[in-house]
Amino acid sequence: MNNYFKEKISEITGTNHIEKVEEIQSLWSGYGRIQRFYFKEGRYPSVVVKHISYPEEMNHPRGWNTSVSHQRKLHSYQVEIEWYKKWSDRCSDECYTPGCLGVEQQHNEILIVLEDLNSTGFPKRAKTISLDQMEVCLRWLAYFHAIFMNSEPSGLWPIGTYWHLDTRPDELEQLTDKNLKQAASMIDRVLNQTKHKTLVHGDAKLANFCFSDDMQKVAAVDFQYVGGGCGMKDVAYFIGSCLYEEDCEKYENHLLNTYFMHLKTAIFKYNNDVNFDALEQEWREMYPYAWADFHRFLKGWSPGHWKINSYSEKMTRKVLPDIENRKASIKK
Repeated sequence: MNNYFKEKISEITGTNHIEKVEEIQSLWSGYGRIQRFYFKEGRYPSVVVKHISYPEEMNHPRGWNTSVSHQRKLHSYQVEIEWYKKWSDRCSDECYTPGCLGVEQQHNEILIVLEDLNSTGFPKRAKTISLDQMEVCLRWLAYFHAIFMNSEPSGLWPIGTYWHLDTRPDELEQLTDKNLKQAASMIDRVLNQTKHKTLVHGDAKLANFCFSDDMQKVAAVDFQYVGGGCGMKDVAYFIGSCLYEEDCEKYENHLLNTYFMHLKTAIFKYNNDVNFDALEQEWREMYPYAWADFHRFLKGWSPGHWKINSYSEKMTRKVLPDIENRKASIKK
């Protein structure tokens, strides 16, 4: 880290007496790192620092070292800055996000200094969770979607999620499932033309949720792919990050009912002019579309991935006949 950024951290925290620096993780494809800084004095006992430094040589772990991939990542960091500067303050305690303490940019480097969720009530991380704990995350998503319902995603991705079709031409080209490949643009269109739109987190996997000690509250991190869209994209992706195929099918109704129960409460609290019954009907119909949309990306990006399973294939098969009907009606 250069001296300019070190000085900015000192200004933000009110001290240059760093007690310890802890590595949290490196950023995808070598684009920097996330660290936790501990202080003996100053305004904060600790902060989390996201330091983005564009690599001279791209090193994607799955070999996707293309200019499209590089430009997508560069834009994602600008989106995250915009999120923290202009959007994150609208989040409530029900969909808690870390406060942004400062952002600095210099040349090909970016510094984002964030509130440390470990010190503000969310110190727990989970690799596996129970259904009750999944409900805590689904509640977070429901309130997030309710608060940002009908918001125009100014400065964010016009269409959120890191797997959005228009940003993944290389993966689509590699897709060998011909039926899914032919349906990809229509699946994308149907999802994007829903009447009810909100902001989606865009990478709502289990790893991006931080829990309270009792696992009853949760906060979310990583807003590089936040943007407009149907909330089912977040819900389907989250469920797929937590459960294997058998349990995805077994608990599908329970989890969807749980999400919509919380969404109804949140809509009445934050956006009560929305017709909730119409919203629920439309989004339930979009659930298999959201699965098929991510499945399309995954089969092109990493054909051997564990998330490519019988459940995701089944959800995609639900969608394909409807796609053919929609194409036929368009031709008429």
